[in-house]
Amino acid sequence: MSRSSRTIVVLAAPLLFALGLGCAAKSPNVRSSSGDAAYAGDGEAMPGDAYAYEELDSGVLAGSDSAPAQAASVAPSAPAEERVEMEPMPMMEAEDEAPMAMTSISRRDRKQSRQSRRARKSAVATRTPAQTAGAIARPTPPPPVAVTPVAPPSHDGESYGHIQENDFIAVADDPRSTFSIDVDTASYSNTRRIIREGRLPPPDAVRIEEMINYFDYDYPQPTGSDPFSVSTEVAPCPWNDDHRLVHVGLQGKDVAAKEVPARNLVFLLDVSGSMNDHDKLPLLEQGMHMLADQVRPQDRVSIVVYAGASGVVLEPTSDRDTIKQALSRLEAGGSTNGGAGIELAYRLASDHFVEGGINRVILATDGDFNVGTTSQGDLVRLIEQKRRSGVFLSVLGFGRGNLKDSTMEQLADKGNGNYAYIDSSAEAHKVLVEQAGATLMTIAKDVKIQVEFNPAEVAAYRLVGYENRKLAHRDFNDDTKDAGEIGAGHTVTALYEVVPMGHGVSPQLDPLKYQRGEAPLTTAAGTGELMTVKLRYKQPRGARSTLLEVPVHDRDGSLADGSTDFRFSAAVAEMGLLLRGSQWRGDATWSQVHALAEGALGRDPHGRRAELLELVRQAAALQGEDLVAARPGPKLAR
Repeated sequence: MSRSSRTIVVLAAPLLFALGLGCAAKSPNVRSSSGDAAYAGDGEAMPGDAYAYEELDSGVLAGSDSAPAQAASVAPSAPAEERVEMEPMPMMEAEDEAPMAMTSISRRDRKQSRQSRRARKSAVATRTPAQTAGAIARPTPPPPVAVTPVAPPSHDGESYGHIQENDFIAVADDPRSTFSIDVDTASYSNTRRIIREGRLPPPDAVRIEEMINYFDYDYPQPTGSDPFSVSTEVAPCPWNDDHRLVHVGLQGKDVAAKEVPARNLVFLLDVSGSMNDHDKLPLLEQGMHMLADQVRPQDRVSIVVYAGASGVVLEPTSDRDTIKQALSRLEAGGSTNGGAGIELAYRLASDHFVEGGINRVILATDGDFNVGTTSQGDLVRLIEQKRRSGVFLSVLGFGRGNLKDSTMEQLADKGNGNYAYIDSSAEAHKVLVEQAGATLMTIAKDVKIQVEFNPAEVAAYRLVGYENRKLAHRDFNDDTKDAGEIGAGHTVTALYEVVPMGHGVSPQLDPLKYQRGEAPLTTAAGTGELMTVKLRYKQPRGARSTLLEVPVHDRDGSLADGSTDFRFSAAVAEMGLLLRGSQWRGDATWSQVHALAEGALGRDPHGRRAELLELVRQAAALQGEDLVAARPGPKLAR
């Protein structure tokens, strides 16, 4: 080779190397178009979603809930001492420098290859039996986790309603527990966003029931005339050896896509100045473009916007291009008059009401209402009035820094709807595509649960979460009292931590003066039943409720005998206790949460359960716990 040819090759090497690094960093995972598998950089097949990764302006990769928090955490960079600085060289020195440059590149490539092989072997070695035998076996991502956060918001004006954690209640004082179901999921995705920013969430941002209900569970389909099934399970409590954990799961019946009725969806979009950030209105527009591609000829989508004033920017239509054109004209600016927008959106939905169809207003906002009807109480009363029209409400939260979480949660609760928080394009796809079909179809409304504990078996109990959903016992039979809704295919999970008899829990109330405090036990108390779960629900357009009763027995099974769903939901609950700093967290540790969840991934087609493991490692690092040094397995043998 001539001297000039060698010089050209050497000068091109740095450029080719830089391009290679850029491609590696920009495409850490490549997903197949079918969504059957995705291939990581080391060549291993990984489960995939049905849509490709997208790169946001912030540099965060999205497209699956298992997507990394930021690009830097996916493509490992070389240690500082191994990085090769490629500076321009004089033409005459290029030939002399070539061997050194090429040798450095080759040495780094060999080291990265060895690291990749070791990582693959380690991943295979650390798979749990549940992962190996499960429908999808996935390698454990190697610890430790370096928390390299997205920058937190420049100001923090977020507001969360205070949560007074449920206490243990002695059965001798009150053997009943009554609450409304909850299908909100906002707390989990918002907590995920905060952890990825490199900080721990405020305790009041952590609503444990919403974290548990973010995930799907493999409960059996209903077989009778009732619109949902009820499953129960009892096993040891992972964070307290002396207690038992009772798992109650509801599964709404699935509805085939072809059977989903016509949808009348009115999107009420906040376009005020506070929605101008890239993770607010632009992310909302991206999600609605995904939804537009799913609109059917029988559906109708309309758009109402509000800022200082409100107006209709899209009359009801099923034309996808027309919907997208309307979205492209949206701009953020001005103050926020949410009350006026709510009035207009409900009026539009009522004018085009579809009998037997899905009629819903979908409010997308950061919740920062600052003109017109601004108080949370007035907005809630407005929503309570509008729900009588038969139009249900969904609330989508966006953004950070001024998120008014408490307002949005209350609006959704009182509007016969649900509240979700969207922090990425992956979450937008989940909420606006996966869950905008059958799951928007309400199959049961005003669903209430009342549990009666057997005083012969249970000394005390505590409902884990659902603090904002507790009801008076008399409200259970009162059909005028509002409660939560279940959509087609929805799962709802509730956990009780139970203290068995004989563990020294005494009543917290003074004995009565004028009557005996202890009523005689009935014959049912001797059956060995731990408790009875009673449920009431109404048909979507019904006014009278139907009653279901399910007795629960404790078979004294170990944690290892518990189902995958039981163990995973227990891990999520334990994570919530740690994030809240709960006084009832007992022996909970991050290493136990990780081990319990890792062994209960089960069927995880979207990688959402696997994503939890990454969040656990990040949260543990933020609280100073080293999962590598202290990683005992969960206490499965108990």
